[in-house]
Amino acid sequence: MDFALTEEQEMIRESAEGFLADVSSSEAIRSAMASESGFDAALWERVCSEMYWQAIHIPEAYGGMGLGYVELAVLLEQMGKTLFCSPFISTVCLGANALLVAGTESQKQNYLSKIAEGSLTATLAYTGVSGRWDANAVEAVYEQAADGSVTINGALRYVPDGHTADLLVVAARKAGSSGEQGIALFLLAADSSGVERRWLPTMDQTRKQAEINLSNVAIAADDVMLDAGDAWNKLATVIQLAQVSIAAEQMGGAQQTLDMAVEYTQEREQFGRTIASYQAIKHKAADMMLKAEVSRSAVYYAACVAQEALDQQGDKSLAADLPQAASMAKAYCSDTFFYNAGNAIQLFGGVGFTWEYDCHLYFKRAKSTETFLGNGSYHRELIAQQLLDQEA
Repeated sequence: MDFALTEEQEMIRESAEGFLADVSSSEAIRSAMASESGFDAALWERVCSEMYWQAIHIPEAYGGMGLGYVELAVLLEQMGKTLFCSPFISTVCLGANALLVAGTESQKQNYLSKIAEGSLTATLAYTGVSGRWDANAVEAVYEQAADGSVTINGALRYVPDGHTADLLVVAARKAGSSGEQGIALFLLAADSSGVERRWLPTMDQTRKQAEINLSNVAIAADDVMLDAGDAWNKLATVIQLAQVSIAAEQMGGAQQTLDMAVEYTQEREQFGRTIASYQAIKHKAADMMLKAEVSRSAVYYAACVAQEALDQQGDKSLAADLPQAASMAKAYCSDTFFYNAGNAIQLFGGVGFTWEYDCHLYFKRAKSTETFLGNGSYHRELIAQQLLDQEA
């Protein structure tokens, strides 16, 4: 498989790099961090109206650009490099993907077109208070009436931009069910009666999370997504697509922390020479570069598999490839970003973790994205189980 970017993809990369260099400076990041929403609404409007990034992989039939997951990964790599604060991950990589995978045709026409035009933000809420990421993470409970309407109760946590999103894609399970059984997906307007949302402060101030409490929330029959009661397979695909997206962002962050560290060591002098000239520093930088390059290969392979899975959702062979590719990318990129960010702080010396420098921002993002949707150990266990299942 050829991983070289096409001319069009290179143009997307260069355009994103130039735009983000202007709007996602250290000052802009820190300003967004200080707000409860976690992003600049005016800047997000510019992204939607000028760059049209929110529509990058939404099909043209729903008002999108109709590009692929590789193009999306190109964008996410640049966003990861600059710690871009926006509802992009939640809206595009969670909300829009959920609609693409599990939405009915009318739901896609209604909501994807609004996301594409920039008038709607969305997110996915499926984890309860247990802190798990598998099917057992779904703890909210729904009851369905004879007319098809649904009532949901429960608490959901670790929801990216859950306190600001306009549309919630909510996972809940039928009372009495467990594991992968009885899970359904629903669309819910964030301002619906019975919905209580609050921002959850976390270590990573560059990406906000929320807790959502649902108390007898009524869902109309039209807002029940496909395969109600047996939707875990579709939800799992949405999660795997999100894992590829997070890995692409992590890969960009890993590259940036390497670049920051190399630049600093080439300027810092000790004992009459730049510290970059010392062999131990060179070895450290070489290790960081190797990990960043392997991460890039893992991400773009997973992005190719993700696009095939989106194009041919009925093909079980492709559906079987995505879980392993997503887990490989997420596991390796999680470890790499945390490794590179930690080493960057060491190469900066004592100033690396001070507020004035940005190293600590990348270190905190590395840790938060490592745990989100499962850390490296979790995904290596998934890969081992997948390989055992293939042999059986």
